[in-house]
Amino acid sequence: MAYWLFKSEPNVFSWDDLVARGQQGEEWDGVRNYQARNFMRQMAVGDQGLFYHSNIGKEAVGIVEIIAPAHPDSTAADPKWECVDIRAVKPLARAVSLDDCKAEPRLSKMVLVNNSRLSVQPVTGDEWATILEMAGM
Repeated sequence: MAYWLFKSEPNVFSWDDLVARGQQGEEWDGVRNYQARNFMRQMAVGDQGLFYHSNIGKEAVGIVEIIAPAHPDSTAADPKWECVDIRAVKPLARAVSLDDCKAEPRLSKMVLVNNSRLSVQPVTGDEWATILEMAGM
């Protein structure tokens, strides 16, 4: 299993919005960055990720699961843009902020810490375990 991080502005699409979608989840559409798209192409059904509120809050707030592999993004006119579908699994017991991540030496190489603008990014197994520990899980 691989781990990922999905960023969304909570005033546009929040953790609560994803939770409201239930088991059907949501297409993670609208990504127009080649690197982020390529990461989604690497994802497999069953992989897990962190749901991260960007801009407002700047914190990981929940765990998601990939429920559909990369497919054409329904919001894109150009077929080169693809996305995956995700669903909410559970909230983190305690949100983990970007500042918390930057202060944790074990996360010094995490993509979020070094390239916080990328909207979809990989998370290593060790980083995943550290974030869950920081979240009290």
